[in-house]
Amino acid sequence: MITALQPLSPKQLLQHDPPRILVSGVNWLGDAVMTTPALLRLRERFPDAHITLLTPAKLADLWGGCRSLDAIINFSPTQSPWSVARRLRIVHADTTLVFPNSPRAALEVWAARIPERIGYSRPWRNWFLTRAIEPRPGETRTFKRSVNEIKRLVRTSRRASISSKSDTGDGRAHNDWARHHVHDYLHLAAALGATAEPITPQLEVESDELKRAEEMVRAGCGSESTRPLARRLLLGINPGAEYGPAKRWPIANFATVAREVSRRNPDCLWLIFGGANDRTLTHELETSSGVSSLNFAGKTSLRQLMALLKLCRVLLTNDTGPMHVAAALGTPVVVPFGSTAPELTAPGLPGDPRHQLLTSLAPCSPCFRRSCPIDLRCLTSITADRVVDALESTFAPR
Repeated sequence: MITALQPLSPKQLLQHDPPRILVSGVNWLGDAVMTTPALLRLRERFPDAHITLLTPAKLADLWGGCRSLDAIINFSPTQSPWSVARRLRIVHADTTLVFPNSPRAALEVWAARIPERIGYSRPWRNWFLTRAIEPRPGETRTFKRSVNEIKRLVRTSRRASISSKSDTGDGRAHNDWARHHVHDYLHLAAALGATAEPITPQLEVESDELKRAEEMVRAGCGSESTRPLARRLLLGINPGAEYGPAKRWPIANFATVAREVSRRNPDCLWLIFGGANDRTLTHELETSSGVSSLNFAGKTSLRQLMALLKLCRVLLTNDTGPMHVAAALGTPVVVPFGSTAPELTAPGLPGDPRHQLLTSLAPCSPCFRRSCPIDLRCLTSITADRVVDALESTFAPR
């Protein structure tokens, strides 16, 4: 189905001046947010172009109010490349940027007969492209460490025993922001003449969406709260991570932090976030912490989640899609990083000081594995006290 952000007439569909650009979008929530700087730069370069985004149906609502786009086409996981290509032909695009690195993404735009097809050079797909772009300088490919490599690093490193110094500051210096994935998408946009200068990822929610989110919070509080919502400190907490347990800070630590922050700030209200698969985890957090909270896990649409995140003063989260969404909406985030690297996937603009990214001195981190084959030391060495301090630094009076 094609969803017009501005109505498309048959005449417009056949018009090639100004240019018609199709962007083949990525499949994951966090990655999608990281493409927004490239879309903004593309719009800046082609203010009059008609820009259409191809996106998975699960992410279609993310793009509401996006000023970089004129239309979106969404597709389901069950659709074949040929079915997607047939629908892309009605856009009559002159040019396409292929953000995903998969052969399928290149096949779809080739089968759609789009004259110019630009994407990164990757195996099994280059002949579907008219311009196969070489990797940008500084690009970092991520590879999972093997179990043997992890054990060797732990055994041989002088830092195998995590020092208490890891609790006083970041274990790694995040000074290599040129490796961040946001630059990969900007580099592709630059192939069409857009500037590759980074810009903060941005998402939008409307004022009426925020009002409805406030109503959801008030309804959740019910008769238990006599304090006006404006006087409460709304804090978000997201203890899950779809990628796997190697990204998840221990749930007991989340509960400890919530209790301590609530003790120091009696007016705070925790909004607990997660997907349907996180309900067991969030219920454990809700019951073990004993703090004033509302559990929204599995109960919101993507737009409702965005509005609720926008209401929060800060979000405590693992390295997940909601982390990127919150940051793109202007909400500061506090993130314990374990198996992944903030140099590559930090929220917001690389190096943004509003966000607190916590790492350890674990010699095997980042390993990019879904589960830890040893003792999850990269995350367990990030203490609750350190996270409490990081949280309070984001909402302390300035």
